[in-house]
Amino acid sequence: MSDNENSLKRGDHRLTLWIALAIVAAIVFALLLPSLMAIGLNSGDAEPGSAEYLTLIQGRASYWLIPLEMGGEVFLRVLKMLVVPLVMSSVMSGILGLGDVRKLGRPGLAAVVYYLSTTVLAVIAGLILVNVMSPGVDSMDQSSLAQVDSKGESVKARLYATLAEDIGVKDHDVAEALNDNEYLQDEERGIGEILENLVLMMFTDNLFDSAVNTNLLPLIVFSLVFAGLLTTMGSRVSLVTDLIHQINSALMAFILLIMKFAPLGIFCLVAARFGEANVSGTFFLELKRTWGYTITVLLGLGVHAFLTLPVLLWVFTRRNPYKFMLQMSQAILTAFSTASSSATLPVTMESAVDEAGVSRRSVDFVLPLGATINMDGTALYEAVAAIFIAQVVGADLSLTQQIIVAVTATLAAIGAAGIPEAGLVTMVIVLTAVGLPVQYMTLILSVDWFLDRFRTAVNVFGDACGAAIVETAFVEPNSVEPAIEPEQASQ
Repeated sequence: MSDNENSLKRGDHRLTLWIALAIVAAIVFALLLPSLMAIGLNSGDAEPGSAEYLTLIQGRASYWLIPLEMGGEVFLRVLKMLVVPLVMSSVMSGILGLGDVRKLGRPGLAAVVYYLSTTVLAVIAGLILVNVMSPGVDSMDQSSLAQVDSKGESVKARLYATLAEDIGVKDHDVAEALNDNEYLQDEERGIGEILENLVLMMFTDNLFDSAVNTNLLPLIVFSLVFAGLLTTMGSRVSLVTDLIHQINSALMAFILLIMKFAPLGIFCLVAARFGEANVSGTFFLELKRTWGYTITVLLGLGVHAFLTLPVLLWVFTRRNPYKFMLQMSQAILTAFSTASSSATLPVTMESAVDEAGVSRRSVDFVLPLGATINMDGTALYEAVAAIFIAQVVGADLSLTQQIIVAVTATLAAIGAAGIPEAGLVTMVIVLTAVGLPVQYMTLILSVDWFLDRFRTAVNVFGDACGAAIVETAFVEPNSVEPAIEPEQASQ
C-alpha cells in the first residue's frame, strides 16, 4: 500500500472518530440543554417544575435549536441531493462493468435470496423475543386504554402529520410518497394487495416524477434495463458508457468532499432532535412507560446485527464480521444520525469500497437495491410492535395469526419508503392484517423516532453485509480468483 493510500486510510479513521465524538457530544448537549436554559431564571419568573416554567425553558431552547435544526437539515438535504443521480449512475456502472448482461443472473438471484432470508430471520428473532419477554402484558392500566379508545381523531392523519413535521413537508406529500390512494381511510389490506402494490412500485409512468419523489425502485429497474441494453450495443454507445462511468466517479469524489463536513452536520442533526425531545419533558416519561417494548426492539436489533448478520457474513465470505462492522462504522454512525438508509447510501457505498474492500461492481449493484428494499430492522420492529399491541389489548394471537404478522411485516417493510419513520404507516397494514386496533399505535409514537435510528443503522449494516456476500456470486464458478481474506479487506 502506498504512502498516499495509507494517508487516506488514516484520514478515514479520524473522520469516523470525529463522527462518533460528534454524536456523543450532541447527546450530552441535549441532556444538559434544560439545565443550561434554566440559568438566569429565578422564582419570580416562574415556579420551578410548573407548566409556565417549562414553557419558558422551551422558549429559550428554541433559539438554540433553530440554527442546529437548520445546519442538520442542510447536511441531510445535501446527502439526499446525491441519492437519485448516484443510484442511477452506480447501478448502470455496475451493470456495464459486467461486460455481459447475462452475468447478472447469479448475483441478482443471490441478492434477492439474501434480502428475503435476512428479513425473515429478523422477523423470527423479533417474534421469539416479544413472545418470551411479553412487554405488553399488564403494561397499561384500564384508564390509559380507555383514553386511547376514546380518541376520535384519525390515526393515519396523526401519523402523516408526525411524519410531515419531521421531514418538513405537507401531510398530503407524505401520503403521496407512500403511494396511499385511500388517504385517511383505514381500510384493511390483505397480503394479495401488498404484493400487487410491490409489483406496481417497480414501474412508473413518469421517470422524472419518480426522481423528484425519490422513488428509487422504478429508477433502479430502469437503470438495470437501460444499462443491460448498452452492454449489447458495443462500440456504438462507447461515449454513453464512458460518460456513465465518469459521472459515477465524479459523484464519489463529491461524497468525499461532503464527508469532510459530516461531524458538524451530524452534531446538528442529533443535538436538535434529542434536544427537542428532552426539553419537551415528555420523552423520558414515555420511554419509561414503554421501556419493555423499547428494550425488546433494541435487543432484537442487537441479536440481528451482532449475531445473525455476522454469522452469515463469516459463513459465506470468511471475513471477520466484527472487523467488517468497524470498517463500516462511518456509514452505520451516519445512518443512526440521519435515520434514513437512502440518505446514508452515498456514505455506505464509499465506506464499502474504500474501507471494507468490497468490489465496486458488487457495491454499485447491491447497495442501491438494498437501501430500497432490504429493511431488516423495520420488519423486526413492525412484528414486535404488532405483538406488543396485541398483548396490551389482551388479544391472544394464534400461531397462524403470528405467521400472518411475520409475512405481512416482511412484505410491508420491503415496500416502506426511504424516509424517516415510514415504518409507522406500513404498520397500519400489519395491524389490520390480523384485526388489531390501529389506534393503539399512538402508544409507540413517542419513542418511534428514537428506535428508528437504531433500525436504520441495522438496515445499513445489513446492506453492507449483502454487498460482501453477493460479491462471491460475481466470481465465475471455474474462476481461480481468490476470496478476499479478512486481512485483505482493508488493503
